[in-house]
Amino acid sequence: MKLALIVIAALAATSAHAQFRKPEDAVKYRQSVMYVMGTSFYARIGAMVNGRIPYDAKVAQDHADVVVMMSRLPWPAFTPDTNGIGRTDAKPSLWNELPKFNELREKMQGEVVKLQAASRTGDLEALRAAYKATGAACKGCHDAFTNQ
Repeated sequence: MKLALIVIAALAATSAHAQFRKPEDAVKYRQSVMYVMGTSFYARIGAMVNGRIPYDAKVAQDHADVVVMMSRLPWPAFTPDTNGIGRTDAKPSLWNELPKFNELREKMQGEVVKLQAASRTGDLEALRAAYKATGAACKGCHDAFTNQ
């Protein structure tokens, strides 16, 4: 799994236009990244902090590591040529408000690093607090720029 994440990270470092042949590919890519990130965050870590599954510090740390890695990847796929392409929840206003979008992205990325640090403490309460802050950062961007 770590090798796959390294490969994905290396691909993300290239420009969006070089990386994607068609705008549809960029949309699929960013949706896939968000799905993996959301699954690790909401379904795995969230289930632990909300008491739906037993807390396992190692599993929480592994999924926090995934969230951090994935939080770096989707941004090159947010290009104006993807506006209105395919089935996407991105609002058209996103493309007119890229500075705000980038600000919210950076806030989320800062919070996921704190989530990762909290996961390394082995303290469920620290993880719970970081999870709440990270969720709020995610929600801020989704409220502003998605139709969810």
